[in-house]
Amino acid sequence: MQKLLFVFLFLVWAACSAPKRPEGVLTQAQLSALFIDIYLAEARLEVLPMAKDSSVRYFVPFEERLLKSKGISDSILRQTYSYYLSHPKELEQVYDAVIDTLVLREQRLTHGPPLNKPPLKKPE
Repeated sequence: MQKLLFVFLFLVWAACSAPKRPEGVLTQAQLSALFIDIYLAEARLEVLPMAKDSSVRYFVPFEERLLKSKGISDSILRQTYSYYLSHPKELEQVYDAVIDTLVLREQRLTHGPPLNKPPLKKPE
C-alpha cells in the first residue's frame, strides 16, 4: 500500500497535463479493476502472520503476475498513472468506482446480497 502511495505522490509531482487520453492508457474501468485486484491482494497479505518485509517479498511477484495476466506493461502503467494524476476528476471517478465495488463486496460478505437495489453504474 505504501509503495502505491509513493508511486502516486511521485507521479503527481512529475505529471503534466495532456488534452486527450493517449494511446495505451488504461480506461477507467480497467484501472478500477486493477486497483480492486491490488487492494484485495494487499488485504489478504495483511492478515497473514508474517513480518511486513516478508509480505512485500510475496506481493511483488503477485503484482507482476497480475499485470502480466492483464497484459499491462510497466510503461503502460506509468503512462496510465501520469495521465490520471494530471486529470484528477477522472482519477476521482476511478476511486469512487473502486470504493463502491469494495463496499458492495463487503456488504455481500457480511449481510448477503442487497435487496431491491438498482445496479451500480459502470465507470466510463
